Amino acid sequence: MDADNLVRMANRIGQFFEAMPDAAEAAQQVAEHLKKFWDPRMRRALLAHVDRNGSAGLNAMVEAALTRHRAVLD
Repeated sequence: MDADNLVRMANRIGQFFEAMPDAAEAAQQVAEHLKKFWDPRMRRALLAHVDRNGSAGLNAMVEAALTRHRAVLD
């Protein structure tokens, strides 16, 4: 999987949820969206990218979602 494409798609999801007034709930919603709609291989590839590169390229909302709710995504 192309990590750059996964980061780009995750950032678009994060941008959508940034409009929510509660940042913690928004991060949870991002994680739930990734769990519900992304293939497990996509989630694993995104998490592997984060493990290798930190939060490189990810917007703050996606970074928060992956950090706080990683157990949901594994």
